[in-house]
Amino acid sequence: MNDKLVVSDLPDSELKGKVIFLRVDFNVPIRDGKISEDYRIRRAVPTIDYLVDRGAKVIVASHMGRPRGKIIKSLSIEPVASRLTELLGREVKFVGKVIGKEVKNVVDNLKNGGLLVLENLRFHIEERNNEPGFCKELASLADIYINDAFGTSHRAHASTFGMASHFSVRLAGFVVDRELKFLGKLLDCPRRPYSVVVGGSKIKDKIHALKNLIEKADQVIIGGGVAYTFLKAKGINVGDSITEDEMIPWVKEALDKYGDKIVLPVDHIVAESFENRKNLIVVDDEIPDELHGFDIGPKTAALFISSLKGNSTIFWSGPMGVFEVDDFSSGTTHIAGAIALSTWRGTTTVVGGGDSISALRKAEVLLSEISHVSTGGGASLEFLGGNELPGISILNDKKN
Repeated sequence: MNDKLVVSDLPDSELKGKVIFLRVDFNVPIRDGKISEDYRIRRAVPTIDYLVDRGAKVIVASHMGRPRGKIIKSLSIEPVASRLTELLGREVKFVGKVIGKEVKNVVDNLKNGGLLVLENLRFHIEERNNEPGFCKELASLADIYINDAFGTSHRAHASTFGMASHFSVRLAGFVVDRELKFLGKLLDCPRRPYSVVVGGSKIKDKIHALKNLIEKADQVIIGGGVAYTFLKAKGINVGDSITEDEMIPWVKEALDKYGDKIVLPVDHIVAESFENRKNLIVVDDEIPDELHGFDIGPKTAALFISSLKGNSTIFWSGPMGVFEVDDFSSGTTHIAGAIALSTWRGTTTVVGGGDSISALRKAEVLLSEISHVSTGGGASLEFLGGNELPGISILNDKKN
């Protein structure tokens, strides 16, 4: 992808008094009306500060969850607006709507340096459908468009793609710029040796990225639910563990071509079922019938950690097991700790996708102990798979 114009490339005089539509990714976990993890909000603060300090009038917009065009109170952006007020130490207006006269009136009355947070964009089905009329109405609110929502840039939705075409000035925010710089290095010229750690539950969601990563990496370590399909393709019994049988032909092809660089689990933590996990056992190699694998075993954790030593670049996407449950969190915790230690040894470490931030928190790994934590799960994988991201491609190129 070409280098994109960043907000800091624009002269300050071009920002003062202008209305900015700032698309962010504030899709954060909220429980009982309280935000349990605000990393994505904090990451957007530098872009917001930059704009308001230069006298811009900023409209902040995001989606939350999957309301599918319905107004769901628990998915309101209002708690995010409150948290943003605390982080910024300045007034942040909130309007419980996305478009219409009320929104327009608030925008018209914003002073230089003023901030307005819109309601959940996905309360409108037109957002996901990229409906032209909705795009035009959103765009009519502002003078300049900025995308700082890397995590949703792989979707051609109204606020990430459709509305942007109505602006002549379409910029990247600092979050998007940092993502493109770090992930761009992994895509084009990673420092070697380069190891990729892939977990999570499904290959299908990662297929494009996996094809590219297996080819480019020096080593691919595979855990989580993804590993059981690989093991089954090798003729190893995985019991009742999750597998994607339709992916086995591709997996066999990958193993035949790149088997020397693919590292798979050698033992597993298993149980009868997720609900019935009183009798957890560790099994080597094959998983008995009627048992499910839920995490990598201690031998595998040691193997994976040993395999990570001496690498110059590590990319990790996806947990090693059902890490949210303490019984099945050991593998993910060990990998997170090993990657953090690699950072201290000088390795470039990038973590993205697969509930990465929650996994690091569970392992008590500080975000500062990772070179780069991507805010985009699916987007980071799509990018590393070599796919064009609509929300990025629509932005102005620096060369132009």
